[in-house]
Formats: sequence, structure tokens, C-alpha cells
Amino acid sequence: MTPDARPASRDGRSENPPAAPPSDARDALRQLRRGIVVAWWGFFDWLAVVSWKKLVLVSILAMILAGIAKHPLPVLILVLGSVIVKVVAGGKRRAELKATEANQRAQTEQLERTVLEARMQALQAQIEPHFLFNTLASVDQLIQTDPPRASRMQRSLIRYLRSALPDLRQGRRATLGQQVDHCIAFLDIMAIRMEGRLQSDVRVPEGLKSAIFPSMMLPTLVENAIKHGLEPKAEGGRIEIGAEIADGQLAVHVTDNGMGFMPKSDAGVGLANIRERLEALYADRAELVIDVPAAGGTRATIRIPYEVAPA
Repeated sequence: MTPDARPASRDGRSENPPAAPPSDARDALRQLRRGIVVAWWGFFDWLAVVSWKKLVLVSILAMILAGIAKHPLPVLILVLGSVIVKVVAGGKRRAELKATEANQRAQTEQLERTVLEARMQALQAQIEPHFLFNTLASVDQLIQTDPPRASRMQRSLIRYLRSALPDLRQGRRATLGQQVDHCIAFLDIMAIRMEGRLQSDVRVPEGLKSAIFPSMMLPTLVENAIKHGLEPKAEGGRIEIGAEIADGQLAVHVTDNGMGFMPKSDAGVGLANIRERLEALYADRAELVIDVPAAGGTRATIRIPYEVAPA
């Protein structure tokens, strides 16, 4: 027996295992499978985007050629399969297009919100120094003439800074309570500066102070009410801040008994900025309403979806 010989089994069959296919043949099979997969998905994608008119024309042409070759059945099966795949691929394509469009729209809206918030933060960064310099000048003057009032204004300024400065941080989700604190400190300062011509009344329920409320909007309404409604009035006046849940929305009111709303003043610019921010943040789910109370003055109301800030 030669060294390479193998004994036969009792039934006469050789115990040698069957020879494995050559590696070149395996590679060829893998490439063939890969090519079939690529061709199938290419055909699927083509069916997804081709119009029904072109598909019908191609199908008719294929049936004519198959009739000439006297093999219509395979081509008929292919045409029917193509129609089924076209329906499936078309639905998949439409779903992908809708998903892509929705994603692009969401990205665009987020970019618009980011740009608008950055613009408002830049605006606040310009306004704050002017207000602070005026307040510090008032403190300096009162130190000489009325030290107790100067001390009260200084304490109010500290409270104002503690509530206002965090609004400049990027990405901060403000609450209604934080914005109310901001306004109270501002009202305290303005009451001292206006020498008793300003009275204020803040009636915001404690349960609503945890609600999410965009920064700067409420202080802008309060500042507009004082600057354009109460300061020009010789005897001054009263400003009220209130909040409630109305029709499932958070409604925040700023009411004054001043000179009345003048849309051509720069107050209109501030209100336009608020409306622009509300549109960017909430689309058509929020609004700013300006009306005139029966007793006169101005009432500004911001309505937004009610949402409680996470603990």
C-alpha cells in the first residue's frame, strides 16, 4: 500500500472526504452573489424613482421582444413582479422623502430658533449696560441726598442682577418664576427712580411659577409698559402682572393704566421681536395679544403651551 492510499470501508466506499471546491470557485460564487444583490437593489431603486409611464413603455417593449423570441411567460412574470415591486418601492421612497423633508424642516426651524435667541441675547447685552449705568448713577446721587433710598435701590439692583444675568447663558430654559423675580427687582428699582409715581401688583400663583417661559419676554412687556405708558404720565400709574391657565395654555398678562398703546413707538419693535420669537419657538401654538381695558391703558397677554420645567 502506498503512503497516500486510504483503506476502503466495509461497504466498499472510500473513507476519503469529498474534495472541497477550489478557492477560485468559491471566490467566483461570492462575487456572483454580490453582483446579484447589487443588481437587485439597483433594480429596486430604479423602480422606486422611474415613472409609471416609462415602466409601462419598457414592459410593452419587453413583451414584444419576448413574443418574437417565443418566451413570453418569463417576461410576463418579470413584468408583474416589477409592478408589485414598484408599488412597494414607491411607498418606501415616499416614506423616505417625507422623513428627509421632515428632518430638514426640523433642522431649519431649530437653526432659526438658535439665530433668533442669539439675536435677542445680543439685544439684551446691549440694553443691560444702559439700564445698569442709569441705575448706578441714581444710586450715586441718592447716596448724597437720601442714603436709605440708595440702600434700597442697591439691594434691588443686586436682586435684579441675580435674576437677569443667567438669562444670557446659552440654552437656559427659563421658568415663569425666574422671569417674575426679574420683573419684581426691575419694578423695585423703577419705583425708587420714579419717586413714588409707580405702583405694582404681582399676582402669579405659586403653582405656575415652575412653568417654562421664554426669557426676556415678560421683562420686555413690563419695561414697555413703564417706558411708554407710565413714565410719560405726570402722576405715574399702576402696573399689574398676572398668570392663569386658559384653554389649556399658560396666559401671562401685563396690564397698566398709562397713556395707552402707541404702535408707532419703539415699543412696537419690542413687541414685534416677541411675536417673532413666539413664532420660532411655538409656531401657531402661541400668540401675543394687545388690547385696551375698559378703564384705559394697555393689556398685553402672552399665551404659550403650558409645560412644567423638569425638577
